Amino acid sequence: MIEIEALSKCYESTTVVDRVSLSIARGSITVIVGTSGSGKSTLLRMINRLVEPTSGRVIIDGIDTTTEAAHLLRRRIGYVIQGYGLFPHRTVAENIATVPRLLEWDAERIKNRVDELLRIFQLDPQEFAGKFPHQMSGGQQQRVGVARALAAEPTVLLMDEPFGALDPIIRGRAQDDLKDIQRRFGTTIVLVTHDMDEAFRLADQVAVMSAGKVLQCGPPEALLTRPADPFVSRLTGTADRAMKLLALTTAGEAAEPGAAGGPTVPASATLREVLSDLVWDGAPQATVLNPDGTTRGRLTLTGILARGKPS
Repeated sequence: MIEIEALSKCYESTTVVDRVSLSIARGSITVIVGTSGSGKSTLLRMINRLVEPTSGRVIIDGIDTTTEAAHLLRRRIGYVIQGYGLFPHRTVAENIATVPRLLEWDAERIKNRVDELLRIFQLDPQEFAGKFPHQMSGGQQQRVGVARALAAEPTVLLMDEPFGALDPIIRGRAQDDLKDIQRRFGTTIVLVTHDMDEAFRLADQVAVMSAGKVLQCGPPEALLTRPADPFVSRLTGTADRAMKLLALTTAGEAAEPGAAGGPTVPASATLREVLSDLVWDGAPQATVLNPDGTTRGRLTLTGILARGKPS
């Protein structure tokens, strides 16, 4: 879907991004993580040419992005920044309609798309379409920002620290909402963050950057169990590595066949959450339930602890 080939950005004698190559699969979430000044935001902005590369290229669906006018490229790639970037003097509906209007969609199509997205993000169109950004909470503004980025049905969504302004509770909910929306639309998402826990929670693959280079790129499990560099090891953390591993697997994925018993847990719960419940209840096993209430299988305390050990 997206191929980044030897991409670099230099400002006079300073190299901000240094010959980065990445492959990003269609319909996946790739998270670029690193400390301040690592080059992660510059790399993201070169994908939609908000920053022009010094060398290298970006290929989306087999097409070199330099062959298309930059403003047209950006209209077909969603973009979300920290603080949401909503126009303060435009209503929610007008904000969401920004790119469809630039693309000259007809009024009825725009209204239908705005209403559809508001409902998907659990914002009643009758209540929220006419509101201004300052009349909403931070979580609601965040949802409108993502809705605006998705309005023109882009296949690619770029997100630069999108949840950085949210408090921890709302931030967790916003991350879950993003995963649900990504599954619904099949959008390819590239997200930048400095928060490794956020990266592990969201990503199919994580790219760790330092000093303009990608030190390691792979699924979260690989970074936790096989860090390729001392910096990656420090960034992923060592003290709670087992608990982070458990947070990457759901109860439904790990459920074992056999006689069930003990407390019930949803298939969507993480093994970290199930372990906490079992320890709290003093129970040796739990019954895993599907969304329809049927039994998926069981999880035992012994089995969960075994999964927390790096292979």
